Amino acid sequence: MSPAPGLPDTPPPSERPSRVAIERVSPEVDAGRFAAKRIAGDRVEVRATIFADGHEVLAAEVLYRHDGAGAWSRAPMQLLGNDRWEGAFDVPEPGRFEYTVEAWVDRYASWLERLDKRHAAGQDLAVEFQVGARLLASAAAGAGKPGASGLRGAASQLPGLDPEAGVALAHAVADEACRYQDKGAVAAYARVLALDVERERAGFGAWYEFFPRSFGKDGAHGSLADAAEMLPYVRSMGFDVVYLPPIHPIGISNRKGPNNTLEPGPADPGSPWAIGSSHGGHCAIHPELGTLDDFRGFRAKAEELDLEIALDIAFQCSPDHPWVTEHPEWFEHLPDGSIRHAENPPKKYEDIVPFDFECEDWEALWEALLGVVTFWARQGVRIFRVDNPHTKPFPFWEWLIAAVRREYPDAIFLAEAFTRPAVLHHLAKLGFSQSYNYFAWRNTSQELSTYVNELMTEPGADYLRPNFWPNTPDILTGYLQSGGRPAFMVRLVLAATLAGSYGIYGPAFELCEDRPREPGSEEYLDSEKYQLRQWDLANPWSLREFIARVNAIRHTSPAFRNHATLRFHPVDNDRLLCYSRSLPDGGETVVVVVNLDPRFKQSGYLELDPEVVRVEPGGMYQAHDLLGGGRYLWQGSRNYVELDPATTPAHIFLLRTKHRTEREFEYFL
Repeated sequence: MSPAPGLPDTPPPSERPSRVAIERVSPEVDAGRFAAKRIAGDRVEVRATIFADGHEVLAAEVLYRHDGAGAWSRAPMQLLGNDRWEGAFDVPEPGRFEYTVEAWVDRYASWLERLDKRHAAGQDLAVEFQVGARLLASAAAGAGKPGASGLRGAASQLPGLDPEAGVALAHAVADEACRYQDKGAVAAYARVLALDVERERAGFGAWYEFFPRSFGKDGAHGSLADAAEMLPYVRSMGFDVVYLPPIHPIGISNRKGPNNTLEPGPADPGSPWAIGSSHGGHCAIHPELGTLDDFRGFRAKAEELDLEIALDIAFQCSPDHPWVTEHPEWFEHLPDGSIRHAENPPKKYEDIVPFDFECEDWEALWEALLGVVTFWARQGVRIFRVDNPHTKPFPFWEWLIAAVRREYPDAIFLAEAFTRPAVLHHLAKLGFSQSYNYFAWRNTSQELSTYVNELMTEPGADYLRPNFWPNTPDILTGYLQSGGRPAFMVRLVLAATLAGSYGIYGPAFELCEDRPREPGSEEYLDSEKYQLRQWDLANPWSLREFIARVNAIRHTSPAFRNHATLRFHPVDNDRLLCYSRSLPDGGETVVVVVNLDPRFKQSGYLELDPEVVRVEPGGMYQAHDLLGGGRYLWQGSRNYVELDPATTPAHIFLLRTKHRTEREFEYFL
């Protein structure tokens, strides 16, 4: 046969190719360029579009293994419909896994389907029984001793049986026949895909940020020993991670004064992000905070309270950093010999000089910065909040995170990247465990539901884990500035129940600090970034108990783990937001209703999706408010809610339906 016009005269393949096509495998990130992510203990669902010419029955398997393991483990795939298949495997421990898909024409299952159709039509089955006998004999040849004799016996019996008995026998041995038959030409997916599995804290945890220097006695500069006395307070609110801004020596040159002024007084402490002085750089501790031994004592106290430490990694320098004189080649010099300071117009950071990642000595710079992270990892730190990673080269982060995890596989990296969506997503693909995002600026029910659904949509959901922060030292949103105490309660509930990981900057948050530096600004008045603050932790206005209650609900209910399914439900009042979180195995379902209006009482009827929350039309059940303690008798999927922000602007309901047992509720009673 001549080739088609314009095509080369290519000979056919040396081996018979498979008739099966495998497409659209998920999870798959950028055609396998990056790894998908999961948490240890997750069940990984793999889907693929699998089809072949003709009408034969197909079979498929997911192949998976821990990276470095020799043999593949296999899990069967099932046809969902319309050529879409699904299989699953468990990842019990952190590490990198590999997976792919294989498929083939299942000759025995195809024959059995044809046999059933002919039997139902009353056709003669004698020839089909002979075909089946050959298939059984072939399967027996591939089986071990335990299975071979049964298959050989079935092969010899089948041709002599009447139609009813033969069909029954063919079905009785189907599992073993399909297992041991010659698969023929097997189609393998074109790529082996990677899966990064991290420990639970990478997907679930409550973070609390505070400045140690603000907790000295009688308004003096606080030390790490003073900060250690704050840890029981942090733990009493149910937080899992205590996050410290940079604790390194602070430069003198161009030091900032209160409210970001350029004229500091002699006692002004400066910004912790202006790292480096004559006392050292990124591997040193600010003298007024203490010593490395003090840090170890702080960490030991945190561990006693079951708190993890997250440390800020800010790859930038004060003009006084030792590296500025020791490695001037790592910084960009202007024609007048000065070093360009950092800026993000209209913001200027005169007290900071950035690294020049395009310098000739870039390899030594990369190694030095890796050394900073591994130094703190050796001090027991396993969580790193990375400042402005979107202003450093992407290949650098991919290299650094991989290098750290080779030595410290339990390391977690949070990207502080309030930036464009494509950049945010790319950083997550490169290896960041979690990401800051735009949650703080999503306020209406439509904005929140659209944004959260966007984060949950594949392929982003396979690699990007959001960490929701209602405030940070840099961000005091207009909603918090104008909504009073109820606004802080609303944003706390939303952050804590919409995402597996969330955090607050305190004590500013629980004390409802809402004063901007000037109208239209998101900067705090008298920001802790530039001065010491004194906080009245015993203030009765504090949200401390409210936060503790929300975190207790998160810890007790598995529905708030990252693997739970989140769904939004309609409400006839757009000032109310309703959503549910349910376990994929049909376990508990929690329904959250939030009044987004911090000023006025709002009410309305919500419509629960019965397929999600498993309520029956007309059926009666109890909605137990885990936050407020009330119990409500509901009926069917449409029910009335009313929330007054002056008391509690949210419900967190555990539904007691006929699908629930009393035991499921005992831990909340």
